[in-house]
Amino acid sequence: MSPRTLFRIVARAEAVTWTLLIIAMLLKYVVKVGDWPVSIAGFMHGFVFLSYVATGVLVGINQRWTKRSIVLAAATSIVPYLTIPYERRLEKQGRLEGEWRTTKSDHPDDDKWIDTLFRWMVGRPILTAVIAVVSVALIFTVMLILGPPGGRA
Repeated sequence: MSPRTLFRIVARAEAVTWTLLIIAMLLKYVVKVGDWPVSIAGFMHGFVFLSYVATGVLVGINQRWTKRSIVLAAATSIVPYLTIPYERRLEKQGRLEGEWRTTKSDHPDDDKWIDTLFRWMVGRPILTAVIAVVSVALIFTVMLILGPPGGRA
């Protein structure tokens, strides 16, 4: 799977989970069906949100985005549906082109420790995927323990 495909899939999944969360909130507050829709949709959205941020960092490093672009990618997940136009903008600018960087090139950044670590990770996609999923799950667990933004209703 290319960086473009991964980023596109996760950006769209983030938008889908926003939709589910908004519908769940309408069910809770307008239809008054209780907390369960928000619990389910919130869980899904939270996990995909963290996955999108991790994907933005991973793809951003691979594509040699600026730190500002990586932070902006993460920030787009805060505003509902903004991940889609951001992904389209990156696509239009050609900033999602290319494959995963698995070997050292002549680029001066390839001597940096982060690029060396990155190439090592990309060269071991299954291990990297497991580490990423476990990391997201751990962060997600901590966030669940801390509770929802604004406290519990």
